[in-house]
Amino acid sequence: MKATEVPAIAGAYLFEPTPYADERGFFCRTFDADVVRSVGLDPDAFIQDSVSRSVLGVLRGLHLRSGAGEAKLVRCSYGRIFDVVVDLRPDSPTYRNVATFELSGERQQTLYIPAGCAHGFQALTETADTSYRIDRPHDPAEDVTIAFDDPELAVPWPLPVTSISQRDREAPSLAEVLKHQEG
Repeated sequence: MKATEVPAIAGAYLFEPTPYADERGFFCRTFDADVVRSVGLDPDAFIQDSVSRSVLGVLRGLHLRSGAGEAKLVRCSYGRIFDVVVDLRPDSPTYRNVATFELSGERQQTLYIPAGCAHGFQALTETADTSYRIDRPHDPAEDVTIAFDDPELAVPWPLPVTSISQRDREAPSLAEVLKHQEG
């Protein structure tokens, strides 16, 4: 497994496993504490695992946590997703940068998203399972949502949106979220 820095988002990493494939399919390690530690992250900090299943065109996001934020390891374990990270850390050298990735069950990459970054994704296959490893317990009172179609961010979503939650559909613009966080 190798770790690669994500230039557009300071502190973000893409972890790429080395799959072993044969006539049965494949096997690969999707988490390696030593590799995570080698880039300065604490592998023991991740305390909660979750999974979502989405169908083609479903869009989830853009989500982040207020307060101390939330760091995540995100992986598409089955299917393919178009994954988006937005750096919303005011002191970051990559503040307001947007980075996009295609994550797939075939390649099993894991994306580390630092606390203070918004995250969202769109399912590119009939079924897409997305796994999350999170560094703090979830507190719904800290949930923040930003409009997925905010023109300031101009995320190039690859497909028409087939389904989205009411919360995501009614999300405020980035400007509104930032104004609320400042005030």
